Amino acid sequence: MRRSHVTTVSLLVALALAACTNAKDVLEPSAITPPAASTQPATQGSSAATVPAPAPSTAATATTTAGAPAAAPVTSAQAAAILSKTRLQIAPIVGASVEAATPLTAELQTRARQRGITLAGSQDQTATHVLKGYFSAMTEGKDTTVIYVWDVYDPSGNRLHRINGQMKAPSTGSGDSAGADSWKSVSPATMQAIADQTIDQFAAFLSGKAS
Repeated sequence: MRRSHVTTVSLLVALALAACTNAKDVLEPSAITPPAASTQPATQGSSAATVPAPAPSTAATATTTAGAPAAAPVTSAQAAAILSKTRLQIAPIVGASVEAATPLTAELQTRARQRGITLAGSQDQTATHVLKGYFSAMTEGKDTTVIYVWDVYDPSGNRLHRINGQMKAPSTGSGDSAGADSWKSVSPATMQAIADQTIDQFAAFLSGKAS
């Protein structure tokens, strides 16, 4: 009986030691490492699956960006067609003397015809654009500066565009530093140059608007 009891105790001790050995195998860091290693390929596989995902979006963006400049600029023929449909009415010049406004107005008409723009009379109801100019002149020493502003209106009186600038040239006569007498120092060539620039900028505005 006692021998049987000892045998039973020995069996229990052996089982307990076996259990401890198994527990050590489970809790050993080396036993945990393999699952981590087996998880890593899954993570890499998941990353590889998500990396190509933005590629279609990037390609689409590149296509859109590349397609943005696809709008062709206005050709010379198209610009000429636009100008030929334009009927420009020039309102009375404000601020300039009659002597200075006369060569200006004459050159505006000449330059407009050269650019293919039809001029409309002051009473013409078919004008597509109205050009109103405001001028001032200032003499400083031997030079006179002409400052100008042009407003472009539609037939309803809505302002569409503004052209402004200034031109400095040697004085041709004796004029005060400001006021009406300064216009005596402005040469016809200066006013004609302003007229050419004005019509050219007006034509560029029409072409740019169309594009």
